[in-house]
Amino acid sequence: MESLAQKGKIKEKVYGKQKIYFADQEQFPNVSDSELKNLDAEITELSSRLQSSQQSCRQLESELKDLSSSLTTEEMLKEISCLKEECDRHELKLTNIKSSTNHVSPEEKEKVYSDRKHFCKEWKKRKRMATDIFDAVLEGYPKSKKQFFEEVGIETDEDCSVTVPDA
Repeated sequence: MESLAQKGKIKEKVYGKQKIYFADQEQFPNVSDSELKNLDAEITELSSRLQSSQQSCRQLESELKDLSSSLTTEEMLKEISCLKEECDRHELKLTNIKSSTNHVSPEEKEKVYSDRKHFCKEWKKRKRMATDIFDAVLEGYPKSKKQFFEEVGIETDEDCSVTVPDA
């Protein structure tokens, strides 16, 4: 920078210990106001062209993304054939169900529901009894409940991700 300043290409100003370098404006030709206005107009026009080009580029990229994420014709035909086969299987199953004569009678249905309710009630009752017994044993046990269950080999409903159904 100092060599350029000595040659007169740039100017140097010293502010205390700092030096500031800047271009020597006298080496450039003077520009008239009309030329500056023409350059400003050209910049404005080029900026608007740039914005419109960027907008069309974004639109084309969006279109490309949409097209690349959609299925091809072959994939679509395969999907249609699979769906038709699945539809045929369901229609066959539906006709078999409609034509069958071994429907469940209301009495049998009521018996199944009452049995389910009874078994759920028993399940809750037995779970409560087991929990009470475990709590009684754990009162004098020095380790945690989880460690006790591991040592004894107990699997809870929660360990197996099972919940008691509503009756």
